[in-house]
Amino acid sequence: MTDMFAMRRANGDWFALEGHGRFCVPLFLSSHDALMSRLRNFGMLLFDPVALDAKLLKEVVPAGPGGDVDFCLVNDPFASLTRGSHLALAQVASLMNGPNVPETVSV
Repeated sequence: MTDMFAMRRANGDWFALEGHGRFCVPLFLSSHDALMSRLRNFGMLLFDPVALDAKLLKEVVPAGPGGDVDFCLVNDPFASLTRGSHLALAQVASLMNGPNVPETVSV
């Protein structure tokens, strides 16, 4: 099981970058990495790291059409957010909890 963190605002909005008509949610392996990245990226100043679980992962990915969301695993919090490893929803789910998450998160 791998802990992953995404950035969320107090009103429930998730931080995502837009590119090529799709949203990309940066993911971090620790809350410390997320906070360090926030210092470099002023657009994230109002966002706080939140540990993802199956329920929150379903909130990040909207249901129905227009739910095209990619994920980007940021390995270096001091590098550009676009330099991370791109992951699909199924990959994120399998990294989070192994075989249990795909049953609860529709992929």
